[in-house]
Amino acid sequence: MYQLLDPSRFVVFITGATSGFGEAAARRYVAAGGKVIATGRREDRLKKLQAELGPDNCHVIALDVQDRAAMEKAIAELPAPFDAVNIVLANAGLALGLQPAAEANLDDWQTMIDTNVSGLVYTVRLLLPGLIARGGGHVVTLGSVAGEYAYPGGSVYGATKAFVKQFALNLRSDLQGKKVRVTNIEPGLTETEFSLVRFKGDESKASAPYSKTQAMNADDIAESIFWATTLPAHVNVNKIELMATTQAIGAFDIYRED
Repeated sequence: MYQLLDPSRFVVFITGATSGFGEAAARRYVAAGGKVIATGRREDRLKKLQAELGPDNCHVIALDVQDRAAMEKAIAELPAPFDAVNIVLANAGLALGLQPAAEANLDDWQTMIDTNVSGLVYTVRLLLPGLIARGGGHVVTLGSVAGEYAYPGGSVYGATKAFVKQFALNLRSDLQGKKVRVTNIEPGLTETEFSLVRFKGDESKASAPYSKTQAMNADDIAESIFWATTLPAHVNVNKIELMATTQAIGAFDIYRED
């Protein structure tokens, strides 16, 4: 059996903690004795999460990861003991739309790039020096199977997640000797608010991907994150690709003329 690290030493900075993976991860770490900095755009949800987990265990900050100045200020002003971050969960991200590339909304594309790429690099770059100065830690990025496998309508979303994958791998090289581990989590079909956001609140469209099947849930992904970060410090899990048992990689898409 692996000897797990003392969970009370975990101080976890989480982006996108108002729902889905981020919210589930916050609960998982606090349940194990850790402390969490939960960030996200929806302050009401953050306050509710803090009330549930307790202010001594959960510090909340309402912000948008696209706002670099807000990120810089929030990280610089973290109070003790929440300033001793040793795990960064760069979770904030989204998909918008599912139209073919020639019909897609450019504003949707830009929002995905600003959140999934720019927000990610702001988060990691601003917190990395502290991890290194404190003797090590763990960066967890949230990719997707969409960064590995193409599907119609996923051009820019998939491209942003491919960026996440490569960014995480390059971080591993840059952080050699710094005692900072890096893991990219790549979930497949998971029932959260993901589709509701993608289809801008259209519940009928949002529920369709999960109809008559059993998807994963946010707790499943949170458990994989927790596992990777509680392995012995000399073990680095480069990536975890997860798919529901009911999901598989499809056949090649071949266009045939009538």
